[in-house]
Amino acid sequence: MIAPPDDSHRRPEGLDDTTVEALGKFSEALETVERIRGHLYSLHQLTGKADFALDDAVELFRKAGHDKLADRIEHELIGRNVLAGRWTFQVVEEYDDGYYAEFRDLEKDARDELAGGRRHLYEAELKEERRTRGRAGHESRPRG
Repeated sequence: MIAPPDDSHRRPEGLDDTTVEALGKFSEALETVERIRGHLYSLHQLTGKADFALDDAVELFRKAGHDKLADRIEHELIGRNVLAGRWTFQVVEEYDDGYYAEFRDLEKDARDELAGGRRHLYEAELKEERRTRGRAGHESRPRG
């Protein structure tokens, strides 16, 4: 038996095409914001890695007799804020607690209010349009 799309990916009665498309665009925008968030965590981790690598550079400069340069790196770069008053963990926290949280909450509120909380309706309908019914690998949902 071939399973039809599950209820969580079917458009609620009365939901118009434009609203489904708008919810899809909102979801797409949220996915972009999720990627931005991941890049911020990359910034956070890579900045920390670079900061710790400076310890090795300072040690090697001292070993090579370049104490003045080692001192500058130690006092001007190691532990320095990346933005005014902020290390990267603070940037990530501010983003998470502000813009990201508001974006995520508003997207969920829109889905709850307009589509009964259903996610990815636009994509689910696109899948139904594009798949080849009855062909292996084109099932509407997992069997079971």
